[in-house]
Amino acid sequence: MLGPVILAASRSDRMRRLISAAPVTKQVVDRFIPGETVDEILPIVRELTDNGLELTMDVVGEDITTPEQAEAARDAYLELIDRLKPLGLGERAEMSVKLSMFGQALPGGHELALANVRPVVEAAAEIGTTVTLDAEDHTTLDSMFAIHEELRKDFPRTGCVIQAYLFRTEEDARRLAAAGSRVRLVKGAYKEPAEVAYQQRHEIDKAYVRILRTLMEGEGYPMIGSHDPRLIAIAQELARTAGRKLDEYEFQMLYGIRGDEHLRLAAEGHRMRVYTAYGTDWYGYFMRRLAEKPANLRFFARSMISRG
Repeated sequence: MLGPVILAASRSDRMRRLISAAPVTKQVVDRFIPGETVDEILPIVRELTDNGLELTMDVVGEDITTPEQAEAARDAYLELIDRLKPLGLGERAEMSVKLSMFGQALPGGHELALANVRPVVEAAAEIGTTVTLDAEDHTTLDSMFAIHEELRKDFPRTGCVIQAYLFRTEEDARRLAAAGSRVRLVKGAYKEPAEVAYQQRHEIDKAYVRILRTLMEGEGYPMIGSHDPRLIAIAQELARTAGRKLDEYEFQMLYGIRGDEHLRLAAEGHRMRVYTAYGTDWYGYFMRRLAEKPANLRFFARSMISRG
């Protein structure tokens, strides 16, 4: 399986230098990360929302080694929110954040991440939108869920992400569904050991459906993070069975993947949110997109060959 190999490469400084230096890399990366600055990303925001789509926006970057870098990540999100305010999009443009960017892995990281992310959540609420806490590797999740619970005391629309490939997630989903929170379900994109996660695709898919049923039958707001046509069809059926209206759940897909499907779902009246990342520290994000789906890797390989 290539996925684990690619995920290992995402943590390799040597591979980072090699891939970043390739002349055609930026042209390919642009498919998934359409800008490096707020000025570059705002036209994308306007284009997507004009086409009836919604966004969740991610300022990429996870290799935080100092409190100053964590504060810079916080400030980057605050700048984004400030620039979104005049557009008046409300929840049509929310934020996705990784707590590692806010210092979670540093000494005293739990408190540091909470202190840095809270101003972002507050600023988002002031312009009528919200924040979703992305899930990272399994060692970070207890801290993430605790921060999520703390933030929801003042900002109950704060969302979180759960990953179908982890054994713990079915229990997490039952707890979150009962709490009425916003929950994005994804398959998972980190290299996890067999002791904590399913390793085979069919096992992950079956877990995804079980967890999604729990979310659909619960009191929360499910966000279906998948590009898989079969899982999308199953999600629609589960929503109908649970008696959910079209505005009581949403689909989420990555920018640059299955764009026609984004538009099709929106045209059918579904809420369709595009996960849109931007920034200069794109390497880790880009490599996980390659690892998630063989088609992404084939696209990258073909582009390297044809443009090299």
